[in-house]
Amino acid sequence: MKREELYYILFEQQKDFHKEEKFVERELTDKLLSFIRLKLPIIITGLRRVGKSTLLKILKKQFRLKEKECVYIDFNDERFVNFNVEDFQRIIDFLNEQDYSKKCYFFLDEIQEVDKWEKWINRIKDKYQIFITGSNSKLLSKEISTVLTGRSINLSLYPFSFREFLKSKRVEIDKFKIDLNLQAKLRKEFLEFLNFGGIPKAVVENDKRILKELYENIIYRDIIKRFASSLEKPIKEISVYLLSNISKELSIRSLSKTIKIKNLSTLKSILDAFEKAFLFFFINKFDFSIKKQIQNPRKVYCVDNGFIVNAGFRFFDDRGKMLENLVFIELKRRNKEIYYFYEKKECDFVIREGVKIKEAIQVCYELNDDNKKREIDGLLGALEKFKLRQGLILTYSQEDEIKIGGNIIIIKPVWKWLLE
Repeated sequence: MKREELYYILFEQQKDFHKEEKFVERELTDKLLSFIRLKLPIIITGLRRVGKSTLLKILKKQFRLKEKECVYIDFNDERFVNFNVEDFQRIIDFLNEQDYSKKCYFFLDEIQEVDKWEKWINRIKDKYQIFITGSNSKLLSKEISTVLTGRSINLSLYPFSFREFLKSKRVEIDKFKIDLNLQAKLRKEFLEFLNFGGIPKAVVENDKRILKELYENIIYRDIIKRFASSLEKPIKEISVYLLSNISKELSIRSLSKTIKIKNLSTLKSILDAFEKAFLFFFINKFDFSIKKQIQNPRKVYCVDNGFIVNAGFRFFDDRGKMLENLVFIELKRRNKEIYYFYEKKECDFVIREGVKIKEAIQVCYELNDDNKKREIDGLLGALEKFKLRQGLILTYSQEDEIKIGGNIIIIKPVWKWLLE
């Protein structure tokens, strides 16, 4: 692209980036700051519109950076349509001509939109502190890690946690353990969070329409455009199927018959694209045999409850499944390695650390006479299998502690667990 055209876009983007704004502080910020001393490129990935650009502004504020001490570039800007590899050097020329600091911070948004960006980063990474965001997990691919000589830090940003949701509503939580009135308010807020989800713009503007628009945007831009046009209808059908089968086992062959895609390789590629766009996640049944893990059906979860309820695709009214999906996303946010477990009975989640399973978690909206034995037996089966002494059952509002044999079962409301 022309030098004058590029410079004009850069000037405009800096002006917008340095505007004073109010935003909800994100929990990932402290973790990001802890990596600065390593002086490596930091790659932040996540769903579209999940707050990655805002996170860059939060970092700018944390570092107290002035205008000539950082540069922000949004590669998702449609004016970059003619951007090519030569233009990377023009960016450096722009900084030099405008007397930017020699230790300038680079904030590079949606960089996956331009080709050969990784080679440019590899060339400049020793001179500048670089933050990169993207909405596709190809940013984490082995090829990029190789180009960056394996030296980068990769982090994921998710929709608002319950804590962040409460911050956006200006609800203070410091005294919730002793304030019964505050606990009542938190339960009310949690019910909204359970159904509305945590997509930042939708939460802040209290507008459900944003969820449907965003969902359709992801489907078209991150999924459909990667495949032949003849697959548009099947891809939409798959997205509906996944949303209506949250937390259930997913059989590729059964899905193939339902959607009428005979080529299993194509179907697997579509499911992989959903996962790379951070829209859906799939977890394996735990087995000590990797081969059996691959052979067993996986379970499906969605990145945000708001899509399930408000994007126009809610085909079930199972509050337990909604609660389970919420717990799954929080475990992902906490960077846990998650599996489900099933032998004689099922346990919703087992958490692996290193070579061992360290936690077992069951999720149930309400323990009652109809399900209590099943839920407890499923958890006890996991505790026995992995030689654990304590297990957790997360519910909507119940709280208790049960001792069975040598095991302790903690029963706790999800909203309290989320605030730990």
